[in-house]
Amino acid sequence: MRPVAIHHVTLAVADVEQAVDFYTRVVGLRLRADRPAPAAAGAWLDVGGQQVHLVHADPPPDRGQHVALLVPDLDATVHGLRTAGVQATVSLDGNRRAFLADPSGNVIELQEGGA
Repeated sequence: MRPVAIHHVTLAVADVEQAVDFYTRVVGLRLRADRPAPAAAGAWLDVGGQQVHLVHADPPPDRGQHVALLVPDLDATVHGLRTAGVQATVSLDGNRRAFLADPSGNVIELQEGGA
């Protein structure tokens, strides 16, 4: 086997419509045009050449799992999130990254540039 990329990740969310609003309005992902409008069961979003699939299910307990997104300017991104009222924590371990959570508690890591 020789995978060439990640096609998608799937996140369990308590409320699909709330999650779609968060991921499109706050995080900047795009709802896929080739899929039906968000339904109670799930939605598909584009991020770069990959996808995030949201499914209606109980999110699992936090055991360190997360999705990491590449952003061009971490400081500007964190500032924009905080201005929008989203809590974003910048890593204090010397790495250029930040963390936030979606409304269901799924952790999102932000990495800058080619980090």
